[in-house]
Amino acid sequence: MGVKLSTDLLIRKLPFQRLVREIAQDYKTDLRFQTTAILALQEAAEAYLVSLFEDTNLCAIHAKRVTIMPKDIHLARRIRGERT
Repeated sequence: MGVKLSTDLLIRKLPFQRLVREIAQDYKTDLRFQTTAILALQEAAEAYLVSLFEDTNLCAIHAKRVTIMPKDIHLARRIRGERT
């Protein structure tokens, strides 16, 4: 598995920030976020997704396919012991 050495973000900051605020709104209104908290959430989310897609790609390759499918993501998450 490759290690992501760059700290460049893959998702634009503003759309990610909007998504965080939208999700948080469902749990508690009037929440405030420090800029560094949003950045930490984004870095963690992107690291998780990159790792998940690496594992998903391995599942597709194991099935002798080059295209990932939802079942590859499900399998990768199941192997990792994550709830689906």
